Amino acid sequence: MCTGSGSDPEPSSNGWSRARGVVVKTLVLIGGAILLKRLTKSTTRRDHARVVSRSLTGEKFTREQASRDPENYFNIRMMSCPAAEMVDGSQVLYLEQAFWRTPQKPFRQRLYMVKPCPKELKCDVEVSSYAIRDAEEYRNFCDRPKDQRPLPEEVIGDIGEHLTTIHLSCCGRGRRCLYEGSTSPGGFPNSWNGASYCTSDLAVLKNNEIHLWDRCFDENQNQVWGPKQGPYEFKPATYSSINESLSSLNILYQSSIDRPIQGSLILQDL
Repeated sequence: MCTGSGSDPEPSSNGWSRARGVVVKTLVLIGGAILLKRLTKSTTRRDHARVVSRSLTGEKFTREQASRDPENYFNIRMMSCPAAEMVDGSQVLYLEQAFWRTPQKPFRQRLYMVKPCPKELKCDVEVSSYAIRDAEEYRNFCDRPKDQRPLPEEVIGDIGEHLTTIHLSCCGRGRRCLYEGSTSPGGFPNSWNGASYCTSDLAVLKNNEIHLWDRCFDENQNQVWGPKQGPYEFKPATYSSINESLSSLNILYQSSIDRPIQGSLILQDL
């Protein structure tokens, strides 16, 4: 132990050093805890809804699937983009489907509403489809300049009959999909071509790939139309497909270009 006048200030200095060390350590621990909390913060249902909206958006084709199995699948172009936002934050997307050769003539036009699932349901995202009151006004909506599209308030006013609702849940670890879901048990009523009811299955995969499987059944649960082998696989457009699509938009094709599809729900306007 040191003695004398030179040793008097030492305890105070050591005490301050120890106190300062404790303060620094405490601040580091608090900062680390805050950072860890932010990094491990669970994803909310609203976050999931944003992911699904982004995944549905854009130009997609079933080109690869049609090449593999031309007898059962056709190269369909699906185009979707944001159209409006509801007061509660729900995203409204415009979506249309057309043969890739005739994108200017969509055979299906819809408004999709994407929002978080209600707390009482065991799902993450709710995707509902609606008819459009004046669908002709929306043809090629996403291909137009924004100043030539219906305004968001007009879009909301044109939301028509509710058609289907699909509840999506996160896929488990190791799965290829990110989200998957289907219509409620029993599907939804549809009487076209001998059908009694229809079902829709939707899967959101990585890289914004979308799988959509629409099928209809009769009263005896026999499938009467829609693809039987599996869902349509819509993959984001490649550079070549974008060029072909843009070229097709400027050319009017005769209806004879596309061979008729028998029993395929993809052509039916549910």
